[in-house]
Amino acid sequence: MLEEGRAFNLYKGLQKPLVFKSFKGKFIYWGIGSILFGLILTMLAASILNLWYGILTCTIVMGGGLVYTGIMQKKGLHAKRKDVGIFIVPNHYYRHVKKRTI
Repeated sequence: MLEEGRAFNLYKGLQKPLVFKSFKGKFIYWGIGSILFGLILTMLAASILNLWYGILTCTIVMGGGLVYTGIMQKKGLHAKRKDVGIFIVPNHYYRHVKKRTI
């Protein structure tokens, strides 16, 4: 039985994002997905065509997928639009001040 009023320390983590081999957050799963997809295509290409085509497929798909994942990670975690130009935004939300008449 536990004594009443006794407190235990609880490990809450370091409050930092998960990082694996320079990939962070959801991009870890993107990297794993590109590696697995590359392995599956490598097995198919090697069994259907030739071993050398399988190796070529492996390097192209895995390398391309990891490079694409790195580029997308550099852009940021959320999709952002980069609009170029001058934008005029009308101010519809100004405060109406009533004029007092005497």
